[in-house]
Amino acid sequence: MRIAERIKQIEPSATLSISTKARAMRAKGLDVVSFSAGEPDFDTPLPIKEAAKKALDQGFTKYTPTSGTEELKEAICDKLSRENNLQYQKSEIIVSCGAKHSLYNAMMVLCNPGDEVLLPKPYWVTYLEQIKLAGGKPVLLDCHPQTLVFESEEIRKKLTLRTRLLILNNPSNPSGVVLDEEFLAQIAQIACENDLTVISDEIYEHLVYEGDFPRSIATFPGMKERTIIINGVSKSFSMTGWRIGYAAGPEEVIQAMEKLQDHSTSNPTSISQKAAAHALRSDPSLIREMVRIFDERRKLMVQYLQEIPQVVFPVPQGAFYIFADFSPYLAHSFRGEKIRTSVRLAELLLEEAHVACVPGIAFGMEGYLRFSYATSQENIEKGMTRLRDFVLKLSGGGTNA
Repeated sequence: MRIAERIKQIEPSATLSISTKARAMRAKGLDVVSFSAGEPDFDTPLPIKEAAKKALDQGFTKYTPTSGTEELKEAICDKLSRENNLQYQKSEIIVSCGAKHSLYNAMMVLCNPGDEVLLPKPYWVTYLEQIKLAGGKPVLLDCHPQTLVFESEEIRKKLTLRTRLLILNNPSNPSGVVLDEEFLAQIAQIACENDLTVISDEIYEHLVYEGDFPRSIATFPGMKERTIIINGVSKSFSMTGWRIGYAAGPEEVIQAMEKLQDHSTSNPTSISQKAAAHALRSDPSLIREMVRIFDERRKLMVQYLQEIPQVVFPVPQGAFYIFADFSPYLAHSFRGEKIRTSVRLAELLLEEAHVACVPGIAFGMEGYLRFSYATSQENIEKGMTRLRDFVLKLSGGGTNA
C-alpha cells in the first residue's frame, strides 16, 4: 500500500515519543524521572467527576450535536464574558475532542495550499505539522535567544502577499512566557493593517504565576472578527483524558469547522461535555490550590537550573514548562562521542541519568531542552540533581567526557 504524501511530510510528536520511551523504561523497573509530560499530575477535581457520574446515571450517553451541547456552549459563552470580557453567541462556539482537535479544524478551514502561516519560535510541536497537513507554508518568526519573545517588527519583515495567518500561544508552551498587553497591542495593529487572521491558543491562561490574568488578543480593537480563540479544560482543570476543547470566532468560520467535524469525529464525548460544563461554571477556588503548588514547583526547578553553569532561560510566568538553553554543552563529548544536538543530549539524559525531557529542536530551537514541572517536588529534586550531576560531569572533563 502507498502512504499519502501529506503524512510523509509530518514528524511524530517528540513530546509523546519521549514520554513513551520513559514509560517503557519504567516498565522494565528503571527509576526514570520524567519532565516531558504536557499534563497536570493532579486528579480531576471531585465535583467535576461527580457531574460525569451523574450524567452516566441519567443515561446521557447518546450522540449530541456535532458542535457541542447547548449547555456547554452557554457555559463557554459565560466563561468568555466573565473572564475575558468577550461576548459571543452560541453560534460562534464549537466544541471539539480537545484543543488540539480545535486547532486542527481551524487550520484546515482557514489555510489553503500555499498560504503562508506566521509561526513564532519557539513553537509547540503540533502547530508546525498542522500547517503542513493543511498544505500551508510555515514562516518562522525568530525570537530573542534569552527572552524567547519575537519582535513585533519580525512580523512585518516576514509578510508577503501569501501571508494569511498568525499563530499565538499565550502563555507559551514551551517557554512559559506570557505576552504583555503592550506587545499584544502592537501585534493587533499589524494584524488589522495587513488583514491577518490570528489563531490564539489560550489553553494555559489559568496557569499564571506573575502579573495579571493574560489578556486575549481578541479584546483589542478590530481583533474579535479576525481571531479564533482556542481553549479547553485539559490544563486548567486537569482533564487531559476527557478530551474537550473549544473554539470561539466568527460564525462563518465556526460553521466551516462544524462541517469538517461532521465528517471526522462528529460530537465530542457526551459525558465529558457534561463534566466540562460543570468545570467552566465552578468556583475559581477549585483550581487555586493546583496553581499554588505549580508555582512552588516552578520556583524549585528554576533554583536548580540556575545552579548549572552556562544554562540560561527566562523564568516562566505561565504554563508549567521551563525552556532552557543548553547549547554550550553540545560541544562536549560523552564516552568519546561529541553530543552535537539537543536530541542526543536528551537521549543521553534519559539513558544515563534516567531523566526525561524534550529536545528543543522539536520546538524549532536547537540547543534547548524543555522541562515540565507538572510532577512532584520529590521528583523535581531527584531529577534535577541527576541532571546537574550529569551535565557537570560533561563540563568538568571527567573520565566520561
